[in-house]
Amino acid sequence: MTTDLLAALELRVSYGSRTVLDGLAAGVQPGEALALVGANGSGKSTLLRALARLLPADAGTVLLDGADIARLPTAEVARRLAVLPQGPVPPSGVTVRELVEHGRFPHRSALARPTAADRDAVRDALAMTGLTDYADRYVDRLSGGERQRAWIALTIAQETPILLLDEPTTFLDMGHQLEVLDLVARLRQERRLTVIVVLHDLNQAARYCDRIVALSGGQVVADGPPAQVVTEEFLVEYFGVRATVSTDPVTGAVVCLPYAAVPPSP
Repeated sequence: MTTDLLAALELRVSYGSRTVLDGLAAGVQPGEALALVGANGSGKSTLLRALARLLPADAGTVLLDGADIARLPTAEVARRLAVLPQGPVPPSGVTVRELVEHGRFPHRSALARPTAADRDAVRDALAMTGLTDYADRYVDRLSGGERQRAWIALTIAQETPILLLDEPTTFLDMGHQLEVLDLVARLRQERRLTVIVVLHDLNQAARYCDRIVALSGGQVVADGPPAQVVTEEFLVEYFGVRATVSTDPVTGAVVCLPYAAVPPSP
């Protein structure tokens, strides 16, 4: 029996006739920060969505704390894991507070009024993300970084032990990328969260995560601590780039500096 908090076992997922994941196995330990990386089309976002039960599996199993996630009630899954999809778009005319309140839906019946616990959770989520003064602003009028913090606040209000993030820094400038990742790192420590995040930037994955799982062709091709995964040979084989790999003197994390693309094979 797996000791992972969330795990995929022999997972196969397809889009129509195209198989994206085929016999994949991967998992995350309690309290771990795990990065899913890989070239475009490698299957990392598909894996995240399958782990979140947003995509049905053709074969294999996703286990949530040892139980088949496909057999669990939807509300129970939503109380145990929160998902931030890639590029979420809020409906117009929704304030930050109203968006964050959506995170409380798994904790009450559909027509029930918010409880004191719900209001406390929303207030705490706004404070933790620095959005208390933005509570009555419309989400679609915020900057990119502010908007992403609002979505993260929603997942915090959901009060789950597991957080799944699909490319949370996409379309953000460098400063806002660091702002979002620093926020997730702080929340992970304060709330003892287990985090799985899809990232394109290997340097960000190495800095902010305990472990990296690399995918290629719907399979796991590397799995381990960043310093073991991010090597010059790995970058050539799976990302098609030549790079210098070293250690950041400030953070101590492994960093790669690409300097040339590998010419395609004739």
